[in-house]
Amino acid sequence: MVKHVVLFKLKEFASEEERMRKLNQIKLGLLNLKSIIEELKSIEVGINQNPKEQFDIALTTTHDDMAGLEAYAVHPNHVAVGKIIREVLEQRSCVDYVI
Repeated sequence: MVKHVVLFKLKEFASEEERMRKLNQIKLGLLNLKSIIEELKSIEVGINQNPKEQFDIALTTTHDDMAGLEAYAVHPNHVAVGKIIREVLEQRSCVDYVI
């Protein structure tokens, strides 16, 4: 099994309401991938609740192997959600490891 962990920091928004709307849109878009992408074995998406911390969203997924992770990465629905994220993305950190 392979675990894929990604942290996202979004750009500043004009209002907290706008920020939360975008965070929830991203979260829902990512969670919806579970029912679409066969290679995605599990997914968790969390919105940071601690304003003192640097990142806004944490994504954790599991895949049977690296080939499954790669298939997930290039899946058209994943690419579409990634485009939405990149529009507001300031920083991204990622780690992939075998469990």
